[in-house]
Amino acid sequence: MKTLLLWCVLLVLCWPVAILAIVVWPLVWLLSLPFRAVALSFDAIFALVRAILFLPARILGHQAPARRSL
Repeated sequence: MKTLLLWCVLLVLCWPVAILAIVVWPLVWLLSLPFRAVALSFDAIFALVRAILFLPARILGHQAPARRSL
């Protein structure tokens, strides 16, 4: 909602920039997709490495401390 309101203000103040933003934003989103895929892959790899490293502790019965929610 805030983004829409800011875009409307931009449209009133400087409509060519607002129209350019509407055209360019989908292109920027498409260009960022490969980087998001790489980030997801790295997250999965690091989760796998962590699971492998902590496997001996889990087998021996170590329990992780409870996480406190904010």
